[in-house]
Formats: sequence, structure tokens, C-alpha cells
Amino acid sequence: MLKSEKPRKVDELAKLLASYSVIGILNIHKMPTKQMQKIKNKMSGKATIKAAKNVILKKAMEKSGHDLSALSGKVAGESAVILSNDNPFRLYATLKQNRIASGAKIGDIAPQDIMVQKGPTGLPPGPAITTLQKLGLKTTVEAGKIAVSQDKVVAKKGETITADMVNGFNLLKLEPMQIGIDMVSAWENGLIYEGKVLDIDKDEYQRNVEACIASAFNLSVNAHYPTKENISVMIQKAFGEARSLVIEADILDKDFIGEVLAKASREAKALESAKNV
Repeated sequence: MLKSEKPRKVDELAKLLASYSVIGILNIHKMPTKQMQKIKNKMSGKATIKAAKNVILKKAMEKSGHDLSALSGKVAGESAVILSNDNPFRLYATLKQNRIASGAKIGDIAPQDIMVQKGPTGLPPGPAITTLQKLGLKTTVEAGKIAVSQDKVVAKKGETITADMVNGFNLLKLEPMQIGIDMVSAWENGLIYEGKVLDIDKDEYQRNVEACIASAFNLSVNAHYPTKENISVMIQKAFGEARSLVIEADILDKDFIGEVLAKASREAKALESAKNV
């Protein structure tokens, strides 16, 4: 970029920053251009991603009209900005969901169990058999082509990818890795959210909310604090306790007379049996 173009780039980006309520800093270190474009396309309509040199990003933040000084301090390494009017938590989740499949490299860590399913590979017999066997795959030859005879987990989640694995994956055209963009932090109307705060497990969050609701419900019932949500349970609980009290105290109440008499009958029979022993 020519030195004379920098002010124009800064002004264009500053104007763009000013028009959004949510601004995030992205770490795009070693992000291939092809995968970057795919992610941009997937985010189209939800957010805009702009990459620029760090000095331009920081100067544009200064001129945006927003107080982005805290966010500017997060710009480091290879960075880009993501601009949206969506909730930053939802934006983070969308980025996380829109990861792109990619081939594995030596030293990568398997993001989940990597399985090769049984079936034809389309590969001719020869050196490829040895390569696949190094993955622990059982192979046969069917119709002149190599076939995998049974499903096999060739790398467990968290396992380091080896050269033999890479060679096998490449032969099978497997893309077991997931490439995505990490949101380092986000600014929303003056508030700064760190990436680890934005990374919420929806299922776990729902379980926690349900557990809190159950605990609050039980507390209100046991504390005898009636609400429209718990009143029916409280009435049932009070009825059960009154019933137990009447029966145990041998109170002759019209609603429980049958149970009181049944209890008396059982006690009489037990007493009679004890006399006959």
C-alpha cells in the first residue's frame, strides 16, 4: 500500500466502524486466504469482516467516534475486525459454528475422534495399501480397488497428528481439521467482552438455568412462600401433611374416616396376633 493511500484507508475504515454497535477483534494468524473467504461468505448478511494492518486498524478506531481504546489494545499479531449490529454472544457462536473443514498437518491436534468408515476408496492396489495399513486400517481389494473392511478410529480427540496420519488422510481426501476465526474480544456500546466470556455452551447454560429454576421452586415450596407457579404443589403438600396428621392422631374426620378405621383394624389384628404367640 502506498503511503498516500493510508489516510484514505483509515478514514474509510473509521466511517465503517462508526456505523456498527458491535466491533470484534479477530485473530487470523495462519488463516489461509481460501478459508478466510469462505468464512466471510458464510457470515454475509450477519457481519462484515475487514482485515488491515494493525496500525491502520488502531488509527481507524481512534477516528471512529467510539471509545475503542480498550479494544485497540487487543490488536496484535495478524488481526482483523468483525462488524455487526448483532448480539456479541450470538456473533461469537455464529463464528464458532461456521468453521471450515481443512486437511491435517503434522503436529496438529485432533479436534474430535477421526474415523475412517468401511467401504471402497477408489484407490488402486499398491503402495497405498501400506500407507492405509499404517493408519491401522484393515483393507481388501474389491473390483480392482482398495476397500476398507471395517470402521476404524484412526486418531482420538486430543491426539497429535503424525506424518503417517497425514499421508493416509491425503490419500483418502479426508479433511478432519476445523479452521475458524477466533474472536479475541468484542466491544458493544462501551462494554468490552473477552472471548472466553463470549464462549458459552448453550446446552450447559440451559441445564444450569433449569437447575436454578428447580432449586428456586423447591425453596419456595419448603419455605411456604406461595406463588402462581407453586400454589398447586403447595396445596397438594399441605393436604398430604394434613392427611398424615389425622391418620396418625386417630382424628375421626369425615374425609379420612375410612383410613383411620383401616389403621385401627390393622393395629387390632397385630395385637390379636401378638396375644396368640
